[in-house]
Amino acid sequence: MSGSLASWRDGPAREALVEFVDRTVSNAVPVDERVAVFDNDGTLWCEKPMPIQLDFILRRLVAMADAKPELQKRQPWKAAFERDYGWFGKVMADHYAGDDTNVRTLAGGILAAYEGISVEDFESEADAFLRSAQHPTLARRYLQTAYAPMVELLGFLEANGFSNYIASGGGRDFMRPISHEVYGVPRERVIGSASTFEYTRDEHGGTIRHKAEADYLDDGPQKPIRIWSRIGRRPLLAAGNSNGDIPMLDFTQHADKASLRLLVLHDDAEREFDYTSGAEQALEQADTSGWTVVSVKNDWATVF
Repeated sequence: MSGSLASWRDGPAREALVEFVDRTVSNAVPVDERVAVFDNDGTLWCEKPMPIQLDFILRRLVAMADAKPELQKRQPWKAAFERDYGWFGKVMADHYAGDDTNVRTLAGGILAAYEGISVEDFESEADAFLRSAQHPTLARRYLQTAYAPMVELLGFLEANGFSNYIASGGGRDFMRPISHEVYGVPRERVIGSASTFEYTRDEHGGTIRHKAEADYLDDGPQKPIRIWSRIGRRPLLAAGNSNGDIPMLDFTQHADKASLRLLVLHDDAEREFDYTSGAEQALEQADTSGWTVVSVKNDWATVF
């Protein structure tokens, strides 16, 4: 076993990680079976006071509402234009409670916001935003809100023969531009929500553009489906932080080899945020299913 977890405090969570990797290596589990999957928002980087991609989208919705005042009376443009962040918070709370009525309304706005944009231009805009925009309360840029212990864990796993994947409810094409730089995860190993595309032939080799229709929302039961579709294996390790990660964590178990399910608990208001909203069911299942709960307050010597 190689690598270290220097940013992790000694305790049950760190011990579980070291023991799991040690057993995997000692038992000579084939390298191609060593697959680890990670949620992104709230697991690899900060998701409060709103998911980072939501800030990116809100700015686009406001620009659209400025250009077309009639949109100011329709959701989600209305909430974006009025800075009604409570509406967006309720959308997420309702989603994790099983009500996706307003999620569909929000999704419609998101899809319309980037209809017709080429995949290269979308990546360029996402990359520029992530490198320049400031987190509203943490006094750091968004690219500096990745959790140091989780980035370290990704490196620890890779050093011991694991292939790491991101499996996020966030947009696949939003994360891809920075996934390798921030996490060491190659862009082809990013699984996330996506719109459908259309291809138009031209003299430059053709252009792929976003269409205003969803391909899939990579959350809840879609996570294990997309993991299997992309990887063709059950992971040995999975990490998440919310009710939407339950199916992915459930899926990560084997009858003949060790597996590990991690649930990040945000309980450190001083260094980050303290909340369990949207994770209530996951925390209950962690207790009954023997998942390893990672406390930001108690298990991480540093957060960022």
